[in-house]
Amino acid sequence: MQDFLIALALVAVIEGALYALFPDAMRRSLALVLSQPTERIRMIGLIAAAFGVGMVWLLRS
Repeated sequence: MQDFLIALALVAVIEGALYALFPDAMRRSLALVLSQPTERIRMIGLIAAAFGVGMVWLLRS
């Protein structure tokens, strides 16, 4: 559970840093995401989640 909470904290740090350092680029990125069809967003999310699970599996073994 501690590893999970650390991972969430790291996500918050990285995302916060991106918004703080590149606010205009993040605004454009969000606008681009909002213009995409729901199915495309869902597929990208599933691919990202599978990639994350695979990376955790590789790093923990």
